[in-house]
Amino acid sequence: MTTIVSPRVHDLGGFQVRRAVPSIQARSVGPFVFVDHMGPAVFEPGRGIDVRPHPHIGLATVTFLWSGSITHRDTLGSYQDINPGDVNWMTAGRGIAHSERTPPTLREHEHPLHGMQTWVALPRSDEEAAPGFFHHPAATLPQQRRNGSWLRVVAGRGFGEESPVKVCSGTLYVAIDLDADAELPLEDGHAERALYVLEGDAQLDGVDIPAMHLVVLDPGTRPKLRARTPVKAMLLGGEPLDAPRHMWWNFVSSSKERIEQAKQDWLEGRFGKVPGDDEFIPLPDR
Repeated sequence: MTTIVSPRVHDLGGFQVRRAVPSIQARSVGPFVFVDHMGPAVFEPGRGIDVRPHPHIGLATVTFLWSGSITHRDTLGSYQDINPGDVNWMTAGRGIAHSERTPPTLREHEHPLHGMQTWVALPRSDEEAAPGFFHHPAATLPQQRRNGSWLRVVAGRGFGEESPVKVCSGTLYVAIDLDADAELPLEDGHAERALYVLEGDAQLDGVDIPAMHLVVLDPGTRPKLRARTPVKAMLLGGEPLDAPRHMWWNFVSSSKERIEQAKQDWLEGRFGKVPGDDEFIPLPDR
C-alpha cells in the first residue's frame, strides 16, 4: 500500500460525514471523484437527514447503505427508498436535481444510518447524456460468501462477478464484510484502486489500517486484507479519468465554462422541480 488518506470530518448536527476524495493525496480513484462515509449514527425519534433538492451535472451518484433508509426524489419524478444492500445509481448527465430524506416512518422511533455516497465522473462523451435514475434491490447484486468473507459487487466488475448496474467506464465497487480472523486477497484487475475501512480493526499484508481511512493501493498488487475484528470495507476504483475534472459544489465537468452555465441554470430554475419536495438549496456564494 502506498498512501493512507485521513478524511475531512464534517459534523452535521451530531451526524458525521467523512470525505476521503477529493483530497490532496487522492483527487480521484479510477472514475470516483467524491467519496463520503456517512455515520455510523443513531438518530433520536423525530430526527433524520434532510438534504433539500440540489443539482448535479457530469456525474453519477451512487448510494449504498449498511443500515438505515433514505428516500430519493428527483426531477424525473423518481421516488424510491433505498435500504441496506440496495443500489441507487443516478446519472446526472446534462442536469438533474434530487433530494434525500429520512422516511417519515423511521422518524417515529430511534433509527441508525451507516453507508457510503460516491460520485463517479462520466466519460467526456457521456457528460451531456440524458439524466436517469436506476434502483437495484440488494437481491439482484452478485454476492460471494467464503471463508468468513461476504462480498457484494455494487457496480462494475470484481472478484469474477459483474453488477447489473450499468456503468460508463471500467469500474470497481465492492462492499466487503469480514468476520474476525478472515483473510481476503484484494482484486487486482483495475488500474486504480483504494480501500476504505468503515468499521473494524484491519490489516493489509500485516500492517495495521486505521478505521475510517482510505488506503490507496499500488497498481497490480494483491495485498491480503485481514480482519482482527469484524470489518466493513469498500473496495473502489477502475479506469483512470479520461481528462482532468473541475469540481464546484455539486457540479463536475471537464469544462469550466460548463460549470458556469450550470450555476446560472440553477439560479434561474432551469433544472426543474422535484415533485413532492418544494424546498431547494440556494447556489452557494463562493
